[in-house]
Amino acid sequence: MVFTSVVNFVRSRGPDEFWRKRKIFKMAAHYYGRPRNCYSVTIRAVHRALVYATQGRKQKRRDFRELWEQRITAGARQHGLPYEEFSENLLRNNILLNRKSLADLACWEPRSFEALAKIAANTPKGHVPK
Repeated sequence: MVFTSVVNFVRSRGPDEFWRKRKIFKMAAHYYGRPRNCYSVTIRAVHRALVYATQGRKQKRRDFRELWEQRITAGARQHGLPYEEFSENLLRNNILLNRKSLADLACWEPRSFEALAKIAANTPKGHVPK
């Protein structure tokens, strides 16, 4: 670009400004009204949406953990064990399944979960395997 004066050169932001705004407008393409068309309103709306998205990812992890614990608790209670004792006895027997796997077993494969519950129920109190 050729500028006739320094003032025009200083004020020009070039193609970078276009692409920076375009990136924000693409994120706001599904909004209605001014948050879709007016850059100063759009950028605030998009930043707020990104904050909510970050919080939502953390909330999703919390919700799934809670769901898995409820499913494991329900499955363990069916076999006469509280959740804490069930998980502790599995650890003592070196059965290192995470909450998601245990919840899936409790929900979709009850016989496999029953086998785990029997192992946990038959574990002596002070038992620490090698």
